[in-house]
Amino acid sequence: MLKRLLGIAPNVEPDGSYSPSKLALKLATVKKTDFEEISYPKYQGKKSKVLVICTEQKNMTMKNGTLFSTGNHPVETLLPMLHLHNAGFDFDIATPTGKPAVFEMWAFPDQDEHVKSLYSTHKSSFERPTSLQTFADEALSVSESYAAVFVPGGHGAMLGIPEDKNVQKVLNWAHENALFTITLCHGPAALLATTLDNQNFLYSGYNMAVFPHSVDKMTPKIGYLPGQVPWELSEKLASLDVNIVNTKADNTTCQDRKLITGASPLAANELGKLAAKALLNAVKEQ
Repeated sequence: MLKRLLGIAPNVEPDGSYSPSKLALKLATVKKTDFEEISYPKYQGKKSKVLVICTEQKNMTMKNGTLFSTGNHPVETLLPMLHLHNAGFDFDIATPTGKPAVFEMWAFPDQDEHVKSLYSTHKSSFERPTSLQTFADEALSVSESYAAVFVPGGHGAMLGIPEDKNVQKVLNWAHENALFTITLCHGPAALLATTLDNQNFLYSGYNMAVFPHSVDKMTPKIGYLPGQVPWELSEKLASLDVNIVNTKADNTTCQDRKLITGASPLAANELGKLAAKALLNAVKEQ
C-alpha cells in the first residue's frame, strides 16, 4: 500500500505481468524524444537494406518469480531507424519465428510525430515479420542487398535471442560480409548467440556501450522492474573480454570496427546519427 501511495509500485498488466511504476515512467520515459532531423545525402545504391531483429517475447521472469512486461523499447527501435530511413535505407523486420514483434508500449513517446509516423509506416511489418529461419535459409546469399543488421534494445532482447542459432547465423553472416551490426542498451544480449555450440565469442576484445547491470540492479527500488533481472548482461559481456566504455545509462555510443553500440534509450538519437553516417561512408567506398 505504501509503495502504491508513493507511486513506486509496478503496474499490473491484464496478463499478470508488471510494467513500470508511475514514478519510474516519469523518470525513465518521455512523451517526445530528442530526435534530430538531419539532412543526409540519400543513399540509392544496391546495399539499401537493414535487417531489424526484434524480439517476439513479452514477459521476462525475474529472480523473484514476477513477470516484467517488456519487449522492444520503442525509442531504441524507432530513433535509429528514423536516421537510417532519412539516409535512404530500407528495413526488413524479422523475429525468431515470425510471430509479431512485441513493444514496450508503456514507453512509446506518443507526442513525437516523427516516431509515430515511422511506426505507422512499418506497423504491418512489425505485426507480420519474416522469420529468422526463413531469412537464414533464403537471404544469406544476397549480402549485396544489405548494409547492416540492427538489434533494438529493451529487456526483451535478453529473451530467446541469445540462444537462437539463426541469430548466430545472421551475426556470423554480417561479420563475414563486412556488414555493420548496430545495437544498444540490452540489445547486445543478441551478440551472445555467437557463442552457441561452443564457438568463440565473435566480439571478444571489442569496445562496446551497453546498459550497466549496476543500474538494472537499482531500478526495482523505484518500481521500474518488479524484481532483479534473471542474469547480468554487462557482467556476462565483460567476462567474454568485452571492454564496456560506459558506467552509466547515458547517451554514450561506440563504434569498434563494424560494431556500433549505445548505452541506453538516451543514446538512441546519437546511435542513429552515428550509424547513418557510418553506413553512408561505407557504401560510398564500395
